[in-house]
Amino acid sequence: MSKIKFGTDGWRAIIAKDFTVENVTRVAEATAAWLNKNFKNPSVVIGHDCRFGGELFAETVAIVMASNNVKVFLAKGFISTPMISLGTVRHKANAGIIITASHNPPSYNGYKLKGSYGGPMLPEKVQEVEDMIKDRSTIDANIYSINDLIHAGKIEITDLEGMYCKHVEDNFDLDAIRNSGLKLAYDAMYGAGQNVIRRLLPDVTLLHCDYNPSFDGQAPEPIHKNLKEFADLIKVSEDIDCGLATDGDADRIGLYDKHGNFIDSHHIILLLIKYLFEQKKMKGKVVTAFSVTPRVKQMCEHFGLPYQVVKIGFKYVAAVMLQEDVLLGGEESGGIAIKGHIPERDGIWIGLTIWEYMARSGKSLDDLIQEVYRITGAFSFERSDLHLKEDLKNTIVENCKNNNYKAFGKYKIQRTETIDGYKYFFSDTEWLMIRASGTEPVLRNYAEAGSSEAAFAILNAAEKTLLN
Repeated sequence: MSKIKFGTDGWRAIIAKDFTVENVTRVAEATAAWLNKNFKNPSVVIGHDCRFGGELFAETVAIVMASNNVKVFLAKGFISTPMISLGTVRHKANAGIIITASHNPPSYNGYKLKGSYGGPMLPEKVQEVEDMIKDRSTIDANIYSINDLIHAGKIEITDLEGMYCKHVEDNFDLDAIRNSGLKLAYDAMYGAGQNVIRRLLPDVTLLHCDYNPSFDGQAPEPIHKNLKEFADLIKVSEDIDCGLATDGDADRIGLYDKHGNFIDSHHIILLLIKYLFEQKKMKGKVVTAFSVTPRVKQMCEHFGLPYQVVKIGFKYVAAVMLQEDVLLGGEESGGIAIKGHIPERDGIWIGLTIWEYMARSGKSLDDLIQEVYRITGAFSFERSDLHLKEDLKNTIVENCKNNNYKAFGKYKIQRTETIDGYKYFFSDTEWLMIRASGTEPVLRNYAEAGSSEAAFAILNAAEKTLLN
């Protein structure tokens, strides 16, 4: 059998090739063994998102857990990753498991592990589970009936979506949003957040809020190239003030202003820090992944907030959130968590926070961003993903490791940071970052400059140098 490895955020594989009932059973058995080793009378919350086979795989995991004397809380219907994390806390469970491949292409599915605190399981714990995965499963899940296990009390069905919506209502000024006169739009990308906005804010314009396990053939990642239909909807309508998008399991955010311009995570993080500190009078450390703009440091220095950079992967952000008083933790890829919720990325929670900011301030997103620029200066961030053969990808990474690059075209390297990947600074305000993906055969390039055109110029120069 194939070796199963957990990547940056869980185990992911192509459905029917490596993501099979047999392999899911192997991982579930290892998780059950880990739970029984570390906890007395262990319990787990299990759910799945909208991907193909989600219900089958989630029920397989539930059967394996129940047959290993682990109490199971099984989510009713498809749910988001933040719902699993919140449910793990509310049910006082020892772990959470969601069957999801997040933003990956529709041919993938995956298996994410959550800690009892409602966030990504810490890397060393995930490694312990991975080390317990056997070459073959010892349980045939087909000999058990899910209904029999429910009737026996070993599996309990739970409404995590209802629990989540109540949690939102208790923590947001939804009336301020509803009565603000703001015209808002939401693109679920056919993902697991599709029912929440419909329930909480029924007047919002909805797109791709239907059940479509193939995501219409597109990876449900909320970046501009995947959201052009949404951007066009906003442009054509001419009266939508802000658009929110979330990925397949609704833990990542995409955002649009009233002109249909994509607002990246760097800007969202800066907006959130300003709102939480100035308006909500909240304090704490700001923790960002290595790929996030260093302008966050400027903002933190302006407000006198402590600041820390960690490796890429929200589990590293969550680890700090568990140990310290953290105001905000965020990633470039759209995963952001804030104080007052759970130590977990949550696209809907972050989107509602931005909408609340707009509603309470009476200002447009454009105006709020201009206020940020008065502190940090204006900037643009762009990213390109190079889909390369493994040997070429590895050669480029080796070149980075050996300091073989001194310039990318006209952009001469002044200094380099290597916390996780390689960040090359050409000046205080222009930089390029190169990093191999931990979950896909992709080399990610990131660039920041004073304008979008300047950032793309850096990416183009980098691509020519790397592929030469």
